[in-house]
Amino acid sequence: MARLITLLILLISSVSLHSQSIRKNYTEMTGYEKAALVNGFFELRNNGDLINDLSQFHNDFFNFDNTFDPTRLDIHFNLPDEPERDIFCAWHRRQMFEMEQALQHIDPLISLPFWNSTIDQSPASPLWDQNFMGQFNAAWGLNRNLGATGVLPSPQDLTNVQSITDFLVYSNTLERGVVHAGAHRWTGGIMSGPPSPRDPIFYLHHTFIDKVWQEWQEVNQTSSFIITSMLRYDGTYSFNGQLLPLVNPNDIVDSRSLGVFYADNQQVVMDYYTVSNTYQTPETFFYQYNIEVCDNFVIPQEKESQIISANRIVLKPGFHAANGSKFHARIDEETTSASSQQLLASAPPAYNTKQFEQIDYQKNVYADLSENREEVKYKVHPNPFVGALELNLEGNAERIDIWISDIRGIELRRTSAGNTSRIALSGLENLAPGMYIINIQVNGGRIMGEKIIKR
Repeated sequence: MARLITLLILLISSVSLHSQSIRKNYTEMTGYEKAALVNGFFELRNNGDLINDLSQFHNDFFNFDNTFDPTRLDIHFNLPDEPERDIFCAWHRRQMFEMEQALQHIDPLISLPFWNSTIDQSPASPLWDQNFMGQFNAAWGLNRNLGATGVLPSPQDLTNVQSITDFLVYSNTLERGVVHAGAHRWTGGIMSGPPSPRDPIFYLHHTFIDKVWQEWQEVNQTSSFIITSMLRYDGTYSFNGQLLPLVNPNDIVDSRSLGVFYADNQQVVMDYYTVSNTYQTPETFFYQYNIEVCDNFVIPQEKESQIISANRIVLKPGFHAANGSKFHARIDEETTSASSQQLLASAPPAYNTKQFEQIDYQKNVYADLSENREEVKYKVHPNPFVGALELNLEGNAERIDIWISDIRGIELRRTSAGNTSRIALSGLENLAPGMYIINIQVNGGRIMGEKIIKR
């Protein structure tokens, strides 16, 4: 039976924020939440198809911005010496928020869960069950190949990244290293390339990456960005007839600024948040385990929020609800114990096998551009180029393969050589001016790559 607590308390002012989410490990989801999440992903393929739109945008602006101006922003692979371009952590945080808000319009109890790939590493994991994330592979033609094309990070890999104190170095290492790139490569298929947001596992993976960044920020407090808006979130992009807002990445360095709280090990602490009802009335925070509400969690006058658990809700000093606000704290064993079968019986599934359009993309791009150049020392010149390029290695190689691809990953020119430290790629005069990728493979090893510019 549900037990209800309604509180009316004096208001203490705070910054106005706008969301409603307790994100948890998918293993801590109820059967109801899992079924609702699956149905939500299927439903989003209709009415504008947000999943396809986010995937196409991520593909188009993955490592370039589809212009010939190298100073413009892109989403990925901005080095520590390019602080004016760095966007990776904040962009994906806002992307997760956009997806989560869309899911909550379908069911306000949904929040994005995370997949902790440092410990949950088996292709036989419940993550890939056919009644959960596994079913999307066949339904949407994702071509996953679990475990065949990469490795997942270890707990020590995560510890090493979290020990970095400089934000630009941290962001670059997090993105390019195995903590982020590993799950893309290991999952395979569409997850290994720029259109990876077609795969729902992308959102569970990047929710984990966002949690990792949040934990780093709470310790270091040094995340900052030079840019003041982001691709897609610059106030000019519309989806399904709705203009998306301008977002300054510096305003979202703390996930709580979006009303996002991370639970782990059956515990969540909710603090430093002001209910606004910008997206939902009431704002609903749902977690079946222990919820602690404390410092500067504020519900202003005429605003409404509810917190639901099956176990325990603790309201501590620092929690404030204004006179005239509505707050409901509910221990609800019925909802939280609802099984996926009960949900499906009350609401038919939105199972949707709508196929994506064919797209040309560079596979294993997370591996290609995240490789550490020091493993094979090389230099590509000139860059920018006009009619030819030359690659020089530090020492001779038995075999060198180089090829140029466009921003979609389509191969345009290729050449090979053996027993040499130098190789030239000529006949490039007819390439249109703009950005390309030079791909390099030495002795059959990992493919390396970098951006090049044609004059």
